Amino acid sequence: MDAIALWQRYQDWLYFHEGLGLYVDVSRMRFDDAFVESLRPKFDKAFANMAELEKGAIANPDENRMVGHYWLRNPDLAPTPELTQEIVQTLEQIEAFAEKIQTGAIHPPKANRFTDIISIGIGGSALGPEFVAEALTADFPPLKIHFIDNTDPDGIDRILNQLRNNLASTLVLVISKSGGTPEPRNGMIEVKKAYAGHNLDFAQYAVAITSPGSNLDKVAQSEGWLATFPMYDWVGGRTSEMSTVGLVPAALQGIDIRAILDGAKEMDDATRVADIKKNPAALLALSWYYAGNGKGEKDMVVLPYKDSLALFSRYLQQLVMESLGKEKDLDGNIVHQGIAVYGNKGSTDQHAYVQQLRDGVPNFFATLIEVLEDRQGQSPEIDPGVTSGDYLSGFLQGTREALYENQRDSITITIPQVNARTVGALIALYDRAVGFYGNLVNINAYHQPGVEAGKKAAAAILDLQTKVVTVLQSEKTPLSLSEIAEKVGATEEIEAIYKILRHLHANQRGVVLQGDFAQPNSLKASVS
Repeated sequence: MDAIALWQRYQDWLYFHEGLGLYVDVSRMRFDDAFVESLRPKFDKAFANMAELEKGAIANPDENRMVGHYWLRNPDLAPTPELTQEIVQTLEQIEAFAEKIQTGAIHPPKANRFTDIISIGIGGSALGPEFVAEALTADFPPLKIHFIDNTDPDGIDRILNQLRNNLASTLVLVISKSGGTPEPRNGMIEVKKAYAGHNLDFAQYAVAITSPGSNLDKVAQSEGWLATFPMYDWVGGRTSEMSTVGLVPAALQGIDIRAILDGAKEMDDATRVADIKKNPAALLALSWYYAGNGKGEKDMVVLPYKDSLALFSRYLQQLVMESLGKEKDLDGNIVHQGIAVYGNKGSTDQHAYVQQLRDGVPNFFATLIEVLEDRQGQSPEIDPGVTSGDYLSGFLQGTREALYENQRDSITITIPQVNARTVGALIALYDRAVGFYGNLVNINAYHQPGVEAGKKAAAAILDLQTKVVTVLQSEKTPLSLSEIAEKVGATEEIEAIYKILRHLHANQRGVVLQGDFAQPNSLKASVS
C-alpha cells in the first residue's frame, strides 16, 4: 500500500475519544473491509451479550455468579438499589479510612503516623495494585507501598528486611477473597510472626480486604483488626482493580481513586456503542481476531513507551490469558483458545527483542502505547531542537514503521499523559476488549478452571509430603524412593516423592538423602 493510501487508511480507521484524549489506531492491522463485514454478525451478538452481562446475567455458571465490575465505576448500573448503595458506601468508607491514616487520626501504637504499607495478595489482588502504584504513585507518597505477591521465602524476607526499622509504622493489607488462598495466607502468617518478633500487636496494624464471612474476615473480626473492606463474589480477581482490592491501596498512597473510576466509566460508555468503528474495545477485539485467525495463532506483544507503564504488560498477562485461555468453548467443543501476552517497554525493547520482532518468526502482533506528554514542564535539548522525549517518540514511530514494512501488524494506543483518568480508561478498555473477544470466539471469559486445577494439584503434593514424612519418621533404616512410594500407596508418584525429599533435604528440614544425586533411583532417605 503506497503512502497516500496508507495515510487515508489511518484516517478511516482512527478512533479518537475527545473527553479522554485517547486514540486507538488499528490502521497497521492488514484486515480488509470484507473481513470486517464477515465478523459483523458475531459482533452484533457480542454487543447484545455484553449488554446483558451489565444487567446482571449469570456469566460464570461454574460459580453461579454475575460479572459486575462495570458497576463499580457506575453504581447506577447495578441490578438492585441495595447493591448500588453498597458500592457507594464502600467507596466513601475507603476515602474516610485513607484520610484518617494519612492525617494520623488512625495511627500505630508506637508512632504518630503510618509511613509504609505491606500489601499481601496474589494474582489479581497484586498485579492491578502493583501496576497502578508504578503508574500513579507520587515520588513522595503519604505512605510507601511494598508488595508480597508470592509464597517465596526470599521475597518475603527481602520486604521484611527492608522495613525492619519501620515495621512499627507499617500498615498491612491482607487481600484474599476466601482467606484460604495459600499465597496470601502464607504471607500473612509470616508477616504476623515478624510483628510478634518485634513485640508489635499485629491486629493494630492489619487491614483485611476479603469476602464477608470468609475465614480471613472471621480472623480479622475476632482479633480486632483496624478495618475490613468487602470483596464481592461478582468481581473476579483479574477485574478487581476498581474494587476495594485496588482502591484501598491506591487511596492510601494518595492516588485520586475517583479519577480512576471516572476514566473507566467514560471508557465503559464509549465501549457500549454498537458500532465497530466507533467502539475502541471492539476495534481491539477485531484486531486480535484478525491477527490470530480467531484461534490465538499469534502472541500479543505490549510495548508501552513510558517507564511508568512498564507493568502494564504483566497486568494484561493475567487479564487476557486467564480470561481467554480456555480448553473448551461454550458448546463444549475442544478449542484450546487463548492469546499469549508478553512485553517490556520502549525504547528498552529497541535494544532487546525488536530485532526478532522485525526479522524473526512472525508469530505476534504488537501493541505500542504512546504517551504524548514527555514530562511535566519543559525538557532540555539533547541535540539542537531535539529532546529526550523526541527520541522516545521517534523510536516508537520508527518501530511501528519497521514492523509494518516487513509485514508485522501493530496497534497503537495513544493517551495524552499518564494520570488517574487515563490509567482507569486503559484498564476499562482492555476489560471490554477481552469481553468482546471472548464472545467472538464463543468462550467463557469469566471463569478459570485451569487455575483451580493447579491449586488442587498443589494441595495433593502437600498432602503427599505429609504422608512421606510420616513414613520416614516411623522407620529406623533408610528407605529407597520405591519403598517410600509403596508404603504411602503412591507408586505412580515416585517422581513427586523424589522432588519433595530433595526440597526438604536442601532446606535442612530433617530429611537426609544418601546416594548418587545424578542417579535419583540410587538415593535412600531417612530423618535425622
